[in-house]
Amino acid sequence: MANLFERLNKGRPPPAQVEEKDQKRRDEEALLVPAQKLLDWLQRWEKDTVNLRDIGQRGPKSIRDRKSAIQAAEILVHHGWLVPKKMRRYNARVWKIARKPIVAPTVAAE
Repeated sequence: MANLFERLNKGRPPPAQVEEKDQKRRDEEALLVPAQKLLDWLQRWEKDTVNLRDIGQRGPKSIRDRKSAIQAAEILVHHGWLVPKKMRRYNARVWKIARKPIVAPTVAAE
C-alpha cells in the first residue's frame, strides 16, 4: 500500500527535468535582456542605420563590448528589428533599423 506522499508524487515529473527547463528559460531570458536594452536605445536613435562602432561608443553601457553588441544585434535581426546591410569590408557590421509603430516594443513583438 502506498503512503500519502507516494500518491501525491505520482503525477509529478522528476526534479531533474524541471531544473533543465528552468535553466533553459533562464538562459533565453539572459540573452534577451541585452537585446531589449539595445532595442530601447535604438528607438531613440535618430539615424536609419546603426553600426557596431555606434553601439560601442553611444549604446547602453552593458553591451558596449564587441561580443555582446553583436549578439544582441543578431537577436534583433532574428526578430526582425534590424536588417543587416552588405558592406565592402568583410568585418564591417551595419544594420538598417526596421521602425515599427509600437509604443513600447519588446524583442519578440511582431
